[in-house]
Amino acid sequence: MHNLIKYFGGILLSLLLSVIAIYVAKMPIIKNSGISAIVLAIIIGLVIGNIIYPKLAPFCHLGVDWCKGRILRLAIILFGVKLTFQEIALVGSQGIVIDILMVTLTFLLTLFLGIKCLKMDKESAILIGSGCSICGAAAVIATQSTLNAKSEKVTMAVAVVVIFGTIAMFIYPLIYNYMITLIPIKDTAFGIYIGSTIHEVAQVVAAGNAISEPAVETAVITKMIRVLLLAPFLLCLSFYLVRQTKNEANSKRKIVIPWFAIGFLLMACINSLGILPAIVVHYIIFFDDIFLTMAMAALGLTSHYSAFQKAGIKPLLLGVMIFAWLIIGGAAINLLIANLLA
Repeated sequence: MHNLIKYFGGILLSLLLSVIAIYVAKMPIIKNSGISAIVLAIIIGLVIGNIIYPKLAPFCHLGVDWCKGRILRLAIILFGVKLTFQEIALVGSQGIVIDILMVTLTFLLTLFLGIKCLKMDKESAILIGSGCSICGAAAVIATQSTLNAKSEKVTMAVAVVVIFGTIAMFIYPLIYNYMITLIPIKDTAFGIYIGSTIHEVAQVVAAGNAISEPAVETAVITKMIRVLLLAPFLLCLSFYLVRQTKNEANSKRKIVIPWFAIGFLLMACINSLGILPAIVVHYIIFFDDIFLTMAMAALGLTSHYSAFQKAGIKPLLLGVMIFAWLIIGGAAINLLIANLLA
């Protein structure tokens, strides 16, 4: 009975913070800023986690841990219902090739710069790399399920994604206005550039809306391809981690198949077949948004400010370098592939 109270208390607290985050995210000033509910949830959780939660933890830590574990995996599975392969086909081979290149190169570059140049720990570099290369905060928390990294590292990676993704929302429209004075570029082509390089889905929507309707439509579809790459990324990450540790003494790491990633793909397949009624899809997305924000709130609750002080400025420096790569290197890859596949 005592443990049930700890579970119930933690789940209720995470749910309450989730509802608050979703409500605040719908406010016009927040919605227009491109800040999503899952980002707000981790911010709210972080504030409460460092002020009030230490006193509440004995009564609800089991439920909070459950939310950032089981609920998180369920949320990632249901996240697949937001995708259809028919939508992905609309951008053609050009968008698919660009996304695969950007995800691969961005992640590998993040690992190299973070581990080799900045001497960061591997887990932090992987988390930041997943967020910058795939789909922002959602990718970070999905990667955490494979890494089992500490909450502080997850929160730090999300912070990097939020900071530079928010800056991108304002910079990309300026880049567009500058580029059209130099070279003829279609709004749809620039939409692919936006979708293949900006961190969060909400940030992609905000940047695309500042240009045109064709730009935002293409940008969102291109971004969804990156989201779809989350499943194969997690599989590859598991193999990578095993290979990196196989020569370590007493290494017990084994290949872990992220079954929630397989579930994510299955949900995308089911949605693509059109067998689910629209009302069912609507409610799945509704509950998925709640589950995701609950998981992020739980991560925030268990993150401690002292860990950020210990990490120092290195995560931000890595974020700056990858942000520059996404803008400059992303533009180069987009132009190269566009010319090769024209």
